[in-house]
Amino acid sequence: MTDLVPDHFVVAIAAVTAQFAHSIADGHALDGLTPFLQVFFAIWWAWMNFTWFASSYDTDDVPYRLLTMVQMAGVLVLAAGVPAAADHGDYIGVTSGYLIMRIGLVAQWLRVAAEEPPDRRTALRYAGGISALQVGWFLLLFLVDQGVLSSSAQLLFFVALAILELVVPWWAERTRSTNWHPHHIAERYGLFTIILLGESVLAATAGAQRALEDSEVTWSLIVISAGGLVLLFALWWLYFLQPAGAGLAERRDRSYLWGYGHYGIFASLAALGAGLEVAVEQTGHHLEASPTAVSYAIAIPTGVFLMLVWAVHAPLVETPTIPAAASFAGVFIILLLPLATPWFGVPGTTAATAAVCALLVAVTIGSAPIAREARTAAG
Repeated sequence: MTDLVPDHFVVAIAAVTAQFAHSIADGHALDGLTPFLQVFFAIWWAWMNFTWFASSYDTDDVPYRLLTMVQMAGVLVLAAGVPAAADHGDYIGVTSGYLIMRIGLVAQWLRVAAEEPPDRRTALRYAGGISALQVGWFLLLFLVDQGVLSSSAQLLFFVALAILELVVPWWAERTRSTNWHPHHIAERYGLFTIILLGESVLAATAGAQRALEDSEVTWSLIVISAGGLVLLFALWWLYFLQPAGAGLAERRDRSYLWGYGHYGIFASLAALGAGLEVAVEQTGHHLEASPTAVSYAIAIPTGVFLMLVWAVHAPLVETPTIPAAASFAGVFIILLLPLATPWFGVPGTTAATAAVCALLVAVTIGSAPIAREARTAAG
């Protein structure tokens, strides 16, 4: 049953990625970044809560399936509200969808409290904390609607509520830890990573379709398309070079850092999809965004992804599979590449970014035997 849920989250991810791509194309990437990160937080956090709950309490019976359907409905409502949130700052749809998802999760936790006496205190803490925060989200929505809060105050209010959301699991599990399964969690995160990479491919395809509406196939389109595919393939390879299941099993106390750190990993992949969509589209259309800005829309998410993949996996193992020096050097080069856009264009910088990531894959694979020998010698 849990396999159905990511499919519904795809709808919301596609919506927020498409809206961010429009912001980039219109030359308003920075203005669109905050709504993108806020809406993506709601998507990611709802998915993450469901995933960890399912790892411990997926009974797959009738009540569980019905409550899962409630959460799925919430995802669809949230997705429908994304355009209004991105274009007009109207978060009624997004907040309503988020509330529906949280109602389903609270009901699940109350069921655990009723049916699992050893986990009752933990379950009630989850249910109480989540419920209290929903009041906070609608208070924020009300204050924004009344024009009471300035833009900066709205952002501070959002950040405060988001931090409290992150604190709820830590607070709830201080009474008794839930029995989540490390390898199952690692598998679910890997699946979501693949979904986001697939969304990037679809976003780039949508950009290519728009580019071909008024022009024929060009070398620029071919180079960007090929470079984008190589880039996504390299990022996929790098992510799965470091299996997380064993590390989570041995170091369960570091699961919060690993799990929460994936917000940046997932958001960067979604943002990269938006950047690739715009990069492909600009081969056939004139856009308000400058070529350098489009190149940065690819380089920055790629750099964030590379840094965070290394950072979230490093605490789980004695020797990270991806060498730190190679990762840092790759990020440094990638962030410099957009400066060469005036000479090589977006196709050139995209291809170069893909080449750097492919080289990082090669370096990592080549250094893996050395890392294994070092661990053997240390043992």
